[in-house]
Amino acid sequence: MALLIKNGRIITATDDYVADILIEDEKIITIGQSLIARESDQVIDAANKLVIPGGIDPHVHLEMPFMGTYSSDNYETGTTAALFGGTTMVIDFILQTQGKSLHAALKEWKGRSDGNTVSDYSFHMAVTDFNEDTKAEIKDIIEKEGISSFKTFMAYKGALMIDDRQMVGLMNEVKKHGGMVTTHATNGDMIDFLVAKHKSEKKLSPLYHYISQPEITEAEATSRFADMAQHTGVPAYVVHMTCEGALNHIRDATKRNQKVYVETCIQYLVLDASLYDKGFESAKWVMSPPLREKKDQATLWAGINQGLVQIVATDHCPFMWEQKKMGENDFSKIPNGHPAIEHRMELLFSEGVTKNKISLNKFVEVTSTNVAKIFGMYPQKGTIAVGSDADIVIFDPNEKHLISVNTHHMNCDYSSYEGWEIKGKCKTIILRGKVVVDNNKLMTKKGYGKFIKRNKVSSII
Repeated sequence: MALLIKNGRIITATDDYVADILIEDEKIITIGQSLIARESDQVIDAANKLVIPGGIDPHVHLEMPFMGTYSSDNYETGTTAALFGGTTMVIDFILQTQGKSLHAALKEWKGRSDGNTVSDYSFHMAVTDFNEDTKAEIKDIIEKEGISSFKTFMAYKGALMIDDRQMVGLMNEVKKHGGMVTTHATNGDMIDFLVAKHKSEKKLSPLYHYISQPEITEAEATSRFADMAQHTGVPAYVVHMTCEGALNHIRDATKRNQKVYVETCIQYLVLDASLYDKGFESAKWVMSPPLREKKDQATLWAGINQGLVQIVATDHCPFMWEQKKMGENDFSKIPNGHPAIEHRMELLFSEGVTKNKISLNKFVEVTSTNVAKIFGMYPQKGTIAVGSDADIVIFDPNEKHLISVNTHHMNCDYSSYEGWEIKGKCKTIILRGKVVVDNNKLMTKKGYGKFIKRNKVSSII
């Protein structure tokens, strides 16, 4: 059965027009005016609605082992919530165990993900132990497995962090084979010093998670990462950037004709550090890096419009309240992360587009198109064009609704945005030509999600 979408206002990263879309065999086959439906076609009237590419969230952590527990969304619940929020594909992180191979980590993560996703998905490979054996795996991970991005951590010493020597070695090898290196850019040694200092002074509330990660820890690491990337020539990407100091180092990199891609997350655009003044309730917003100040929000919004920030993701890493309470008497034991995968698209539209901070085209660009381009999936993903996968969101720009734990689909027993009224609602979600969500009902089952092999990286934005 073909699917015909009629009368929608189609928004891409570059276009804005009214037309019909005909879909067959998972692909968009025709875009035009006044297309005629056949008797066998399924027809959706999208009049007075926006028709946009399915969102792609390149930063999620599903069923991830962390701090002695696991993030509470598994691949079924997490990707289901993503679909309800207009995100049709996610990129999750495989974490290499120090002392073990990249392929062993890939096997472990596939054991959790394969056959269990509702949306499409891919992986980044987090390298936590770069050595000669790991080095020999890089080519195969890119060319055979279709995973072309490699995550590094400049923090979490003893578990995830690599040193600068390993970083440069990884960058050289990844560049050789057409990949990209991304990083969690915070100065782990400096943070560990501050954490120990505050704990020794019996300052144990969630507020001190924030105070232990001042802006300088992120700014310094971002600068150092950009310098190493320039030295090696590897395509480089900073995840979850939060602050003015870090983005200013990216501005400096552009002055020397260097391109470093930047991702921020929806929470850093709409929430701020005043939430750390709520006693232990502030544990809801304990994440790394932490929320920042109002001036940092203004810088990030400006960075999006200036093209310095290319992507808005979520760093979705939810934990139940009982898990958060592991750190009730010690902020350093609070699992880091918060639930966001379901709200990224609608929050960014409501807070960005309706408040004239970004355009509709920019909204599509930073939630879908740039992700597909940077991570080797364009034009299969990330746009509405003939030949592209039919990943489409039919969006009502005028519908108002409340965010609440009582209505969200994430496996988390609180909401970071409880009671927020937002304007704009994902109404119908189409993934590879199939209606998977319609009027708040899931129309498919786990296993429909497909692993997407990605191409080698090319600097195209």
